[in-house]
Amino acid sequence: MARPKPQRSNPDDIKARAATHGRSGNPARAAAGRPSEKVVKPATTADWVAGARLRTLPLAIAPVALGTGAGVVAIAEGPWHPARAALALMVALALQIGVNYANDYSDGVRGTDEHRVGPVRLTGSGVAKPRHVLAVALSFFALAALAGLALVVVTAQWWLLAVGAVAIVAAWFYTGGKRPYGYYGLGELFVFVFFGLVATAGSAYVQALTVNTEAWLGGVGAGLLACAVLMANNLRDVAQDKIAGKRTLAVLVGPLAGRILFVVFTLAPFGIAVFFAPFYPPAWLVLLALLAALPACLIVLTAKTPRELIIALQLVSLTALVYGVGLGLAFAL
Repeated sequence: MARPKPQRSNPDDIKARAATHGRSGNPARAAAGRPSEKVVKPATTADWVAGARLRTLPLAIAPVALGTGAGVVAIAEGPWHPARAALALMVALALQIGVNYANDYSDGVRGTDEHRVGPVRLTGSGVAKPRHVLAVALSFFALAALAGLALVVVTAQWWLLAVGAVAIVAAWFYTGGKRPYGYYGLGELFVFVFFGLVATAGSAYVQALTVNTEAWLGGVGAGLLACAVLMANNLRDVAQDKIAGKRTLAVLVGPLAGRILFVVFTLAPFGIAVFFAPFYPPAWLVLLALLAALPACLIVLTAKTPRELIIALQLVSLTALVYGVGLGLAFAL
């Protein structure tokens, strides 16, 4: 029986197979060798503005307004110092924006934001180069340092340099460095101390060179509301943070306890306002902030989607702003 002659390969067929399978003839290897078809557009101005996370800025404004009002009460003689209040506000705002960009950078390079369900981050999404985000963060830290230095010069209180330096270092190591304390459930402690006690007492001190009870208790209220904002943010990301190994307080205590803590953080400051109301009657008007605080608590207790928690975060940020400005005015008027 005659053996069939082997067929000669057609050159055109060889080219077609090579185009389909790659030079090695392995489709998987060829697919792996092709560049990704996904194209990421560079960050726009709107992306950079969003990266500043403007909805968190009330946390910087509230303690300065509250502390300035408390400082006006403590001034023994002479008028208050609006220029000092403006510099204190610049420090707080620049520090808040700086820590927002620093978190974006640090979480992005760690890969934490790969599982993120909230607003898109500059570094994690790839729309901005990590070094550019880092440069912006450091620029705002530098701006905070310059404003703080100006405050030190006009008050001649040189020991405040150490306070400012500690605040900037704490802002960086919240999510930066090899062992960021924000990954070990200490984020709420940071915002309570620096965006509550330090910011409020510091704003009062640069006015009167002393810190009174109004400033300390007001700082507790401002700090608790800052904790509520952070808790709402972390409750939204509990499942994703577990995957990424980020052990926030919400992850450590669990969603149910986290929701209860949010309610405590949000409502406890109003007890402080009620305490001051007999001495400063306009403080009763601060209770109007409950119109935002109570819905925020209800949303967090019943939320089933990340979007609901974002709404709660916005409401409690508004609560913090009304609380800080309202109580500060009650003290000053």
